[in-house]
Amino acid sequence: MRRMAAPWICGIGLLLAGTGMRAQSAPPAPLRPAYKAAASGYRIAGTVVNSATGEPVRRATVSLLSEEFRNTVALVETDSEGRFALAGLAAAKYPLTVSKRGFLTAFYDEHDGFSTAIVTGADQDTSGIVFRLTPGASLHGVVTGDGGDPVEGAEVMLFLKPRHPGSGARITGAGETRTDDTGAYEFDGLAPGEYLVAVTAKPWYALHRSASEARQRTESGPGVALDVAYPVTFFDSTTDESSASSILLTGGNREEVNVNLRAVPALHLTVPGPDKEDGPRAFTQLRQTIFGATAPSGPFDPPIMRSTENGDAEFYGVAPGHYEMTQGNPPRVMEFDATSSQQIDPSLGTPSVSVSGTVRTASGGALPSRLTMVLSPQDIALPAGRIFTESSQGSFQFHPVQPGRWELLAWSGDAAGQGRLMTVVSTTANGSTHAGDLLTVRDKPLTLSVILSDSETRIEGFVRKSGKGQAGVMVVLVPKDPAVFRALTRIDQSDSDGSFSLRDVAPGGYTVVAIENDWEMDRSRPEAFQRYLSQGIAVTVTESSGKLVKLSEGVPVESR
Repeated sequence: MRRMAAPWICGIGLLLAGTGMRAQSAPPAPLRPAYKAAASGYRIAGTVVNSATGEPVRRATVSLLSEEFRNTVALVETDSEGRFALAGLAAAKYPLTVSKRGFLTAFYDEHDGFSTAIVTGADQDTSGIVFRLTPGASLHGVVTGDGGDPVEGAEVMLFLKPRHPGSGARITGAGETRTDDTGAYEFDGLAPGEYLVAVTAKPWYALHRSASEARQRTESGPGVALDVAYPVTFFDSTTDESSASSILLTGGNREEVNVNLRAVPALHLTVPGPDKEDGPRAFTQLRQTIFGATAPSGPFDPPIMRSTENGDAEFYGVAPGHYEMTQGNPPRVMEFDATSSQQIDPSLGTPSVSVSGTVRTASGGALPSRLTMVLSPQDIALPAGRIFTESSQGSFQFHPVQPGRWELLAWSGDAAGQGRLMTVVSTTANGSTHAGDLLTVRDKPLTLSVILSDSETRIEGFVRKSGKGQAGVMVVLVPKDPAVFRALTRIDQSDSDGSFSLRDVAPGGYTVVAIENDWEMDRSRPEAFQRYLSQGIAVTVTESSGKLVKLSEGVPVESR
């Protein structure tokens, strides 16, 4: 069962899916009060244990939700031996979730947002559930400066490395905090994974002056000696991103990560002013980037800018590091490493362009009343984030957009996340049509014709192992055309009776495969599924398939 859906529109209450596969249902709404179960019915019972130690978890809250996650059906607290029981239940599918302070709230047998629902009914044994709850990990340390003194108010940023670096997945932000007056910081409640730590701060004694102010003082004066900055510093106290040491966290462990900052001379960057014909919006902006993302404006001072008499921009108090500079209208974007004071030529930047177009459904049906188009960058080195625009009467326009590879997405729903992701079947630009949702933006405006699938076809079936339903199996709908793999692939996890449901399937030819114990595989590549296809079940969806396609035979479970 897909636990969450459309997990990519952060600005409207959703997050981006790390797998690149299409979402299958709306995310859960806030839990409502539980109602009293009937006196008779089915029963779900089991034990909650610590996944790291195997010990029972007492006083954990076990919640049973309705199949569509709209409300809480029942809840109970585990006893001193971690046991729980929920009785008087109707025959249905129930997502099961457990929460406990110091542990990661999770759904039963959860993997990357997928989980196994408990199915009650005749001949269903639901009395021996073992719920393995992962304790949260923590990371703490002290930030010190020159001489070993603690640095108060330093911005400590936590990043998470992708499990499959070669898949195009990027390092993502995992949290921010500030040091206290002892230089200490802490992140807790962290999921297992490989993390990176970066620290930014300003020396408390630093005095920054523009070039003209500096010329009024002797080169050996105190103003020169105090014109210093802390470069972004990573664990293990290196200022080189590529040399940053990662920290591997497992469930429940606590790691100490100390970082020492060393002040270096601050840099002065001069940038010729924008052309007057670019208009008043042609401002100059300098942003530091860390692991391809714009650094937050924390308690430290950003680079200071002043306009010179001839209209140029001077940035001073600049720490060495990687920067993105934007200037012009439409803006040109330039990335560079600042290692010394210098003049920057903004004309060397890459011009941003507009991306616009029309959108229609493959069936010719009406578009949703509210449709949000989203561009998500696919180039690892591209620091720009996701771009959103509302479609109005079948038209949309993004601007400005940096050249590079982008994924085009379409969300039909409201700002609270209620809705669904519609599949981009194809895009046409300059007379050339490409299947799928990937497009390449170059140095000229791009006009697109986009076709969306409005299909709500659902494929249901069972996975079988030795003739019996198998729970917790990854079920993948693999399109036969590799060109549309990213756009049309669907994933689910089998429920306790072996059932699964693959939603919003666009017309096309597919193979359904069931893979056991391989949730760590790189699911972004079609070739990763190649060896499973021969044992899968072929299925074809057409415009006339209707809303439900039931597989007449079970999908055989394959081991990795």
